[in-house]
Amino acid sequence: MLREVEAVCNGATPLSSARTIDDKKRNRHETRDVAVFDPAPAVAGTDWEPYVAAIVQVERSVLTFQPATGLWKKTAETSFYLSGNPILADQAANAIRRHWAIENQNHYVRDVTLREDNSRVRIKQGIFARFRSFAYNILRFNQSDTIPQDRYAIALGGFSAIAAIQLCQEN
Repeated sequence: MLREVEAVCNGATPLSSARTIDDKKRNRHETRDVAVFDPAPAVAGTDWEPYVAAIVQVERSVLTFQPATGLWKKTAETSFYLSGNPILADQAANAIRRHWAIENQNHYVRDVTLREDNSRVRIKQGIFARFRSFAYNILRFNQSDTIPQDRYAIALGGFSAIAAIQLCQEN
């Protein structure tokens, strides 16, 4: 399937295209070229034909500043997505960025700050996952600086820290 999708994207004219530039990140400049293609040549006669309405190709070009050398390092990658609905390139670009926002804001914090992947709990894992979700939601709602710093402050502060995040009132 990947070979057929790549062949369609290399040989056909896109139905729509868009370019997004993200240069507001520190030491990083990312350009994304998004193109939407007709999927018919890639999925015709396969089980996928009724389910794929568009092929989305995203070409990312990233310049990352290397402080040690003072030079910019360039990387490039191409990703392919299959859409079940007809979509325009700018809509696809927004949907993909929203997906990664969820990954970066939720899953990364849970994995790194709350150390979910390092958990040694093997019995009733769902209960502990819910505890972590509960803690994450409280920290995110009351975030004053960064979640790791807020978590550390709560660990040191005892009851006054709990009052500070508005779970209860200190007497």
